[in-house]
Amino acid sequence: MARPSYPPRWRVAALLGCLLAIGGLSGCSGDVPPEQLLIENVHVVDPVNGLLENRQVLIEDGVIKIVADASQSVDLSTHAERFDGQNRFLIPGLWDMHVHFVYDANLTDHMADLFLDYGITSVRDTGGDIEQLAKLRRTLPLPKPNIYISGPLLDGKFVVYDGTDPARPPLGTGVPKPGDADATVSALQDAGADFIKIYELVQPDTYAALADAAAERNMPIASHVPLMMTADTAGPMAGSMEHLRNIELACASNWQELLNQRRQRIGGFTEGLGHALRAGLHSDQRLPAIAAYDEERCNHVLDTLTKTIQVPTLRLNTVTHLKPFERDDWPAAVSALPQVTQDAWRARIAGLTQIQPVDPTFARWSLFLIERLRARGVPIGAGTDTPIGLGIPGYSLHTELELLVQGGMTPQQALFAATVTPATFFNIENEIGQISPGMRADLVLLQNNPLADIQHTRGIEAVMVSGEWVR
Repeated sequence: MARPSYPPRWRVAALLGCLLAIGGLSGCSGDVPPEQLLIENVHVVDPVNGLLENRQVLIEDGVIKIVADASQSVDLSTHAERFDGQNRFLIPGLWDMHVHFVYDANLTDHMADLFLDYGITSVRDTGGDIEQLAKLRRTLPLPKPNIYISGPLLDGKFVVYDGTDPARPPLGTGVPKPGDADATVSALQDAGADFIKIYELVQPDTYAALADAAAERNMPIASHVPLMMTADTAGPMAGSMEHLRNIELACASNWQELLNQRRQRIGGFTEGLGHALRAGLHSDQRLPAIAAYDEERCNHVLDTLTKTIQVPTLRLNTVTHLKPFERDDWPAAVSALPQVTQDAWRARIAGLTQIQPVDPTFARWSLFLIERLRARGVPIGAGTDTPIGLGIPGYSLHTELELLVQGGMTPQQALFAATVTPATFFNIENEIGQISPGMRADLVLLQNNPLADIQHTRGIEAVMVSGEWVR
């Protein structure tokens, strides 16, 4: 989907609550959002209940009040607005569970608008300077998505994203020992963090101390699998794990040998760059671990993760293999980015196309693991790591949904991963993520049924945040 063209921000603000004239939809305008809005003649696609045809949805004060058959009578106030859905398909607003607003300074101020363009009404920022993120969330003009932030990646004595490499901005901070954990988490919460993010070079005892400190403050935990640990030991302490990274080691028949090698190398690492240490271990161990895959061992690992959301970021894991920049809709989508970002990405794409051949092993492993996660009852959440790895904000989430389906999920399960599952991470699944009474009215109107083809999530006609049309 190309980035749509919208009125200037001042005009969008004036039109909030009005009916959009998109694709033949008609309506009226007013200076004040109505207390009630009735969406009529619409097919509801709920991630839990599936397709509900010919419905009307009553929204009152930004919350869904009634979802009823089109033939039912609904009591409306004299000032209620009506919106003719014209047999379009209504889904909950989408989430991207893994984004980085401050990774590319040229993109930071554009990302919120891009998310809304593509129907992403909530995002989880999983790593960056807490003061910058808190200020961004506070000062971004309306309309904007719901933004949840973790603050910096919590690493060990050595920090992968320490800012020493120009290609890796300073997203992380060190928590060298367990005694530093409580003060670190307390300071992040005071600064506005909604959850914490633990990274790969943290020590096992510090990981446990961070988990305890977060639990005391009712803060969820997102985490990579630390290199000194395995997924089945680290995962149960976290609410989500990212990228499917390091699960391959835990699933290998020789996992103990590989883990001992890691521990020795990290223990002997006294000087150098954290990103070089991590990159070397991944390079040396990832493919041998995948080659040593043991299904019985992997089933044991996955069975420990049934309460830990996996955020695969398939879009990122497959980027060099599937080459999204060769898609027909890529040029129009990338044209919405700042020119400096477009130029940098074109240079990177030129470099990628010269790498021959690209090893597809980890990309294929990531897709393969989706069906294994599903079979073992492990929850899956949709996230992209945008803008890392050529991730266009908003656009990339729809690619992620397509890849989740390619990996073995049904379209309805993929929608669940981008609506209900993210809400469960924050324990707000009774407030957001479905089209049912009592839920916040974050909604997306589609041209066609996404349950028939997940690519139909790209056919967006209107976007609503908290009961107000913002696109």
